[in-house]
Amino acid sequence: MSLTRYSTLVLGIAVGTFVLAWAVALRRVDAPTRWAAAFGGALAVVNTLAAHALVVWSSRRSTNAFLGVVLGGMVGRMALMLAAVVAGVLWLGLPKVPLALALLSYFVLFLIMELSILQRRPGAVAGR
Repeated sequence: MSLTRYSTLVLGIAVGTFVLAWAVALRRVDAPTRWAAAFGGALAVVNTLAAHALVVWSSRRSTNAFLGVVLGGMVGRMALMLAAVVAGVLWLGLPKVPLALALLSYFVLFLIMELSILQRRPGAVAGR
């Protein structure tokens, strides 16, 4: 799946689920909780788009290059995510629990989606 198509799918899911979460619960909570949920969701979206971009870019490279990009990208993305969460909590004053719940919920959803999409690709990465 191309990065453009994957990005459209991810953003559609994120917006759709956030609208649903708004209708069910977020409209009843305070503004910092809503911002924390939005921030967590946005972090998960950026993370999954970066992960997919790295996999797509490196899939036509050698196995060593693929592993280096994917594993190095994972470490880099984890460090950036940690820095963003710390900044959100300490500098922006976002509540920890809504931020963590939104981030982890979207992260798991997008991880499952990405793995299922990558498994279906012709010449899937798992078949290397």
